[in-house]
Amino acid sequence: MAERILMKGNEAIAEAAIRAGCRHYFGYPITPQTEIAAYMAKKMPKIGGVFLQAESEIASINMVYGAAAAGMRVMTSSSSPGISLKTEGLSYIAGSDVPALVVNVQRGGPGLGGIQPSQSDYFQATKGGGHGDYRMIVLAPASVQEMASLTIKGFDLADKYCVTSMILADGTIGQMMEPITFEDSEIKKYEKPWALTGTECKRPHNIVNSLYLKPDELEKKNFERFEKYKAIEENEAMWEEYMMDDAEISVVAFGIASRVAKNAVVAAREAGIKVGLIRPITLWPFPTEAFAKAADKVKSFISVELSMGQMIEDVRLATECKKPVYLCNRAGGMIPEPSEVLEAIRKAEKGEF
Repeated sequence: MAERILMKGNEAIAEAAIRAGCRHYFGYPITPQTEIAAYMAKKMPKIGGVFLQAESEIASINMVYGAAAAGMRVMTSSSSPGISLKTEGLSYIAGSDVPALVVNVQRGGPGLGGIQPSQSDYFQATKGGGHGDYRMIVLAPASVQEMASLTIKGFDLADKYCVTSMILADGTIGQMMEPITFEDSEIKKYEKPWALTGTECKRPHNIVNSLYLKPDELEKKNFERFEKYKAIEENEAMWEEYMMDDAEISVVAFGIASRVAKNAVVAAREAGIKVGLIRPITLWPFPTEAFAKAADKVKSFISVELSMGQMIEDVRLATECKKPVYLCNRAGGMIPEPSEVLEAIRKAEKGEF
């Protein structure tokens, strides 16, 4: 029977991870995601799991690498500066083709920035983050319910494709409280014949490694990895459309910005403006199909972001620049008011951008 609980977003991630079979968490405290680590510290010992606060973010991501190589469902979490410290490890994990889940509850930047919510890590998450040719599946929750459901989805996708999944949330979703439902369901099991589980003298040794000294071998491995990424792009893109059937303007937003944008869309409709919303749920793979379809119908797009404009580049690429794409943004930890988005919609309708 479904269980309904009032939870904070960060705690919903932690509880969902436990219910998804995660029994290994390695992390380091940083605002505004520290509640994830605190929840894991409290719960993991009670269920036979491992919680370890590492001496640094760098140490914690390499502990994740080790547990992932052993075939465990493993997670770490941090916020923007901490994720930057983890990026070398993320590249090693990607280069070794082992699955893991990483949570980034974003704060303002660059540098130490501030502790208020932001979406300015979009480039870092969707374009790789660390060195080399690789991708991560990036999931962008817009509610506490999705903080839970996308965490479970993230583990499943990571295991299915042997990649890193990232929950790219923002400080507002992490800190807000909403009632959520946990559905009773069996944990998905994925065969991991590559895992370092000990041979018991019954099989050859497995080796998890990202080093290829022969350039032709590394090239071959990269091409194979990008075939996997192609399959992810074809099969795993997720998005929500709202009032898009007859829309002449499309607002684009994710995370907390999409909730603000949805209110503005409703207000614009009440004022007689035909506008809709496309909300990417996967930031990578980006839902190109939705934008290609919309570009044949609408007059323009408005990208609403808590950054100086990062997702807007993917919107332009996905629409092949067929229609203008405008930016409505706040930065530094500021969140736009619905009235600000409504004003941007009015400007787009009048061609005043």
